[in-house]
Amino acid sequence: MTADGQSTAARDVVDVVALGESMVTFLPGRPGRLADVPSFDRAIGGAESNVVCVLAAAGHSARWVSRVGADGFGDHLVETIGGYGVDVSAVERDPARPTGIYFRTAGDRATDAHEVAYYRAGSAASAMSVANVDLAAVRAGRVLHLSGITPMLSDGCLGLVRELTALRAHRPLISFDVNHRPALGRSADGPGVLLELARGADLVFVGEDEAAEVWGLVGAEAVRDAFPDPETLVVKQGGRGATVFHRKHVTFVPAPHVDVVAAVGAGDAFAAGFLSATLRGLPVRDRLRHGHLTAAAALTVPGDLAAPPLRDHADRLVALDERAWGRLRLGPGWTDAADRADEEVRTP
Repeated sequence: MTADGQSTAARDVVDVVALGESMVTFLPGRPGRLADVPSFDRAIGGAESNVVCVLAAAGHSARWVSRVGADGFGDHLVETIGGYGVDVSAVERDPARPTGIYFRTAGDRATDAHEVAYYRAGSAASAMSVANVDLAAVRAGRVLHLSGITPMLSDGCLGLVRELTALRAHRPLISFDVNHRPALGRSADGPGVLLELARGADLVFVGEDEAAEVWGLVGAEAVRDAFPDPETLVVKQGGRGATVFHRKHVTFVPAPHVDVVAAVGAGDAFAAGFLSATLRGLPVRDRLRHGHLTAAAALTVPGDLAAPPLRDHADRLVALDERAWGRLRLGPGWTDAADRADEEVRTP
């Protein structure tokens, strides 16, 4: 039986399930310090929910599992994520804890001027545990997508992720995005916890710079040496591209040139594109190219979430030869050019 009394059979199997905290995000109405910004626009933010929102928009069946407060912000999260076509029936409401929120400045997150103010301590999602999450709903997917954010929220969340990544028969394919967040505490044991959980996954996403910061690993080969167990390891290398270690094979695909509007949400979009192509059984090279294209969709809009390119359009671009792929440049509005794929192929 599940936590809400339903039988396991009552849960529909979907393509992808993601578990993790989402928060209401307040985006500044103008550039400047948080102290100087007079007004903010409301949006949503959450690594795992971002992934399933993009996958649902791309035509896959997807479910988000989490806890939110019994408040208006919780209502907004559930309604907005559900509006993408994501199944939110397993999201629990917590009457005693609030929904997390955060405020950020308009600047690039990579700069020193960027500010983020989190109000997530004691949030409903931080109280997730094996005891209060519908495990049957979480496991009823072809893929279960997790990130390194969740286990850093609380001991209960860490225990939950350990349970979900434990080796057992008939578990879904476990996708794990390291998503290191230094501000989340567990500073002493955080690197070891992330290493342990990633090694228990089937598919791991990690940034090359992230691996250097967390574990002191320099270069994609060093990352693979530290993660020999996952069948598939994706090392993201920024604007250069990404390298995939799949079983005994190594594949590098350069990223297309992108006229960046905002460098937010690209990592989650890349994971969604790669997972979409994985679910379709495409070759590793094509999975990487789909990841790059979906990331480019996010990079060319102001917010965290962007509609992915239409599948036929993306497939045409993925099928380009190496020379044409190398000449590809994508700017704002490129995903709207569904019938003009050749027009996006131009030199910088």
